[in-house]
Amino acid sequence: MRVLLTHGFFLAEDPKEQTVMRPYPPLGILYLSAYLRKKGFDVEVYDSTFGSKRELFDILEHDAPGWLGVYGNLLTRGNVAEIAGHARAKGWRVVLGGPEPANYAQEYLEAGAEFIVAGEGELAFEQLLLGNSSPPGVIYGDMSGQVVRTPPAAMIADLNSLPWPDRERIGLDRYLNVWRARHGIGSVSLITARGCPYHCRWCSHSVYGKTHRRRSVTAVAEEAEWILHRYSPEMLWYADDVFTIHTSWTLQYAAEMKRRGIRVPFECITRADRFSAPVAEALAQMGCFRVWIGSESGSQRVLDAMQRGVKVAQVQAAVELAKSNGLQAGMFLMWGYEGEELEDIEATVEHVRKCRPNVFLTTVAYPIKGTPYYQQVEDRLIRLGEWRTSTERDVRITSRRSQRFYEHADNLLRLSLEQPQDSSRIEAARAELEAAA
Repeated sequence: MRVLLTHGFFLAEDPKEQTVMRPYPPLGILYLSAYLRKKGFDVEVYDSTFGSKRELFDILEHDAPGWLGVYGNLLTRGNVAEIAGHARAKGWRVVLGGPEPANYAQEYLEAGAEFIVAGEGELAFEQLLLGNSSPPGVIYGDMSGQVVRTPPAAMIADLNSLPWPDRERIGLDRYLNVWRARHGIGSVSLITARGCPYHCRWCSHSVYGKTHRRRSVTAVAEEAEWILHRYSPEMLWYADDVFTIHTSWTLQYAAEMKRRGIRVPFECITRADRFSAPVAEALAQMGCFRVWIGSESGSQRVLDAMQRGVKVAQVQAAVELAKSNGLQAGMFLMWGYEGEELEDIEATVEHVRKCRPNVFLTTVAYPIKGTPYYQQVEDRLIRLGEWRTSTERDVRITSRRSQRFYEHADNLLRLSLEQPQDSSRIEAARAELEAAA
């Protein structure tokens, strides 16, 4: 029984990513490939990152049809829907997974999907391949056209039981080559855990729920060591939602890497309340050069509305702790969350000015279907464009300020950090922000 796995991201179609040029392979379908092959299924992977839609469609048109599994997220919606429809028309049995399809089940089923996996993919996909047409954790359309959702599937309790992602099934060197051409170094990603137990209202938990399951120290160290020997990357990216969530695990992992004589540059994500002096020291010992901290806002009122579970002072202390241990501090910031006012933006500008992170990224809050934030603003959403050709970012929330307003917020923030002595320009930027309000 033939299985083809792919995803909907094509680097050649993404000008923004071509500018950044920091692509990583799709670990989700690589984990699925390794799992299904271990179970005896004939699995191929078409990594669309460096491919083309035409090349993929040629495979779907000319190869004998089997099962097609496609990973989808909100940024690849249009491609995933098009791939599903094209494959179904050529006789393929189409299964969609990833964080978005289950939230738009009707739309994706109408686009061509036969099944949608809602949650973790391995067990549900295996059952479909074994002939179970309604296993736990899937969505499908019945004979009358009604959408049927089976009960949730069990999560894989022991992540150590999973084989490593099927990196050998794709051209990983292509990723390393574009990294090195643009940045002078190559990077490989890996994960140490699945899931995030926190309750941020804007964050999607559609795949793993609010579970948190972690691999053993030994299992992760063995994979990291193999990656370094096999691919010789200059750095690693630990792609966990919160790498430092368990202090004891982090300290034990640092000790294991030291025992193996491994010290390699890497970056990871932390939370201010899960970042202590021992953790910072351990990360530095392992070679970490940058930690990303979810700050989101400098207004405690906004953070509480988000249910972030952290204090502004904790974020400021975490940034200082990172820098004092020789680590770069990166900050994620979010404008436009429900209820944010001018004084909250001013508080964020002052907060970042105090922190002086090495790098920061801003975004404007967008509601992802299935999240509490989406439910909160759903009755005020206006979609800008057709469903297939838009994303969750292409919506307008009535009563929220314009995109131009948030561009002025960005400008004020950057001037306050980059030119703090230029009070006239800062005041002019502040006046522009207030006028746009």
